Amino acid sequence: MGQTMLDAAALKVLADKAGTDVIHAAQALLPRAAALAVVPVSDFYVGAIAIDQAGNAWFGANQEFAGMPLGQTIHAEQSAIAHAWMGGATQIVHMIVTHTPCGHCRQFMSELHGADTLCIHLPHLPATPLDSYLPERFGPADLGIKTGLMYPVQHRLFAAHADDELGKAALSAAQESHAPYSGAHAGFALRSRDGRIFAGRYAENAAYNPSLPALQCALNLLHLHGMRAADIAEGVLVYQPGQGHERQTEMLWQMLTDAPLRLVVAEAGA
Repeated sequence: MGQTMLDAAALKVLADKAGTDVIHAAQALLPRAAALAVVPVSDFYVGAIAIDQAGNAWFGANQEFAGMPLGQTIHAEQSAIAHAWMGGATQIVHMIVTHTPCGHCRQFMSELHGADTLCIHLPHLPATPLDSYLPERFGPADLGIKTGLMYPVQHRLFAAHADDELGKAALSAAQESHAPYSGAHAGFALRSRDGRIFAGRYAENAAYNPSLPALQCALNLLHLHGMRAADIAEGVLVYQPGQGHERQTEMLWQMLTDAPLRLVVAEAGA
């Protein structure tokens, strides 16, 4: 599996070798990002590269699940953002993508911490602020929320039955998830057959439907590392009730794998 993230120094070296800037260097990597797509339904490959506040470049690609409602799909921009978020990034400054972002992705990106300065880059157009793609947008501020997705948080959650390595990874993800509207935080962790752990956080959106479930966030990392459902050994969902996390997770999990799934309810800590 090829590299799916370049730190700022490596991206700068690549740009210098090509005699260009980091944005154009990243655009040249879009075919590599698009090759990561999992598209059994559409056969339509979309690649995205998110550049964070430190200049690191995170690859993403669209991912579909055959036999499941299309609403379960992970869009390429979501993939790159989730990849960066789980890698420690706190803001996306540039989104470089192979195709014009759909309305779903424009809304998802409008939720991001620092969205007012986010710039979209397409191969056939000059750099364009996100505001130009989604004028008069509805977002967190309209619902009285002052912080956006990727803003560092640490929720006080306790889960008595998440004391093993996988459970702790899921609990940690839930503690850093983004659910300001429902208050129902969730985190997921899966272990691959070769022993690696991939965790994902719930990313709630002001428009609700573009929200990214914790399981999809974890599956995104699994796919970006070249693995598929057949490589999954087990999974754990740590969640707060009220948002249907357990039902939604079970539905997709049962379609993907026979691996054991553990559901653990989290409670707000003191």
